[in-house]
Amino acid sequence: MNCVQNSSEIRTNWTREEAEALYNLPFNDLLFKAHCVHREHFDPNEVQQSQLLSIKTGGCPEDCAYCSQSARNNTELSASKMLEVQMVLEEAKKAKESGATRYCMGAAWRSPKDRDMRAIEMMVEGVKELGMESCMTLGMLTPEQILRLKDAGLDYYNHNIDTSERYYSEIITTRKFSDRIDTLNLVKEAGIKVCSGGIVGMGEKDMDRLDMLVSLATLDEHPDSVPINMLIPIEGTPLQDAEPVDPIDFVRLIAVARIMMPKSHVRLSAGRTEMSDETQAMSFFAGANSIFKGDTLLTTDNPEDSKDAALFRRLGIRPMGLKSCAAAHEPAE
Repeated sequence: MNCVQNSSEIRTNWTREEAEALYNLPFNDLLFKAHCVHREHFDPNEVQQSQLLSIKTGGCPEDCAYCSQSARNNTELSASKMLEVQMVLEEAKKAKESGATRYCMGAAWRSPKDRDMRAIEMMVEGVKELGMESCMTLGMLTPEQILRLKDAGLDYYNHNIDTSERYYSEIITTRKFSDRIDTLNLVKEAGIKVCSGGIVGMGEKDMDRLDMLVSLATLDEHPDSVPINMLIPIEGTPLQDAEPVDPIDFVRLIAVARIMMPKSHVRLSAGRTEMSDETQAMSFFAGANSIFKGDTLLTTDNPEDSKDAALFRRLGIRPMGLKSCAAAHEPAE
């Protein structure tokens, strides 16, 4: 079996049956196929690094069963006000100095209030002035808010669909799956790149994980970034006793995501603290090429930079520069 150049087709008509057929391939065949697709569109030894900051923590009115920031869950996390713009930009500068090329800012809201928008715009503008890509995750947006973010120069908007449409109501009841898709479509129509993925390990079935990928791969355009989160069970949430995800199943999912969305950055997101070096290495081979760096995500732990650097040295992986990130999204000639 040999890699055939230009063998991967950019498709938006994937079916669950096709996804299942890929997922159920012999493990080595699946990884080989995914790696060939990955190598066709990316340097296989480069990984894009983002850093994430919670700019407004806790007190969210949504009832997401996995989330420590939901006011409806019995966690010890207290609600806080939105951070000052200067503090956010100081943290962004530190992130750039440590090697991050994209700065992601998240707020625990159902949707932002118009009174908060000017500060958010200033954060985006400041991150751009530092020479970094900017990303925001703020919940649902109005068309007017999206245009304001676009005018401020926002590069990416993160809005995860979390799971399959079938299983969605088991995890969240305060909004609909269609609300998520509608927001993604509005963001894309405004010319902002979409970052959207989901979470595994919430009690869903394999078919739900695959349906989640199919939902993303059948959007009019694939998301530019696809974060795949492994659930970190948090005490006080309904999913505090969730069973861990099998590492081989997780790597299979990464491989299917790479094959179905060939030009997307597939990100190992939450849960890397629970992944062995071997699981991460297999994930990189299967097509994952983005991580969050820094020792904290929104409210949960993340591997220290020194641990990531050591793993990268062992694997011969280098951080992806901004030029490589941009080139991955240029249309083919």
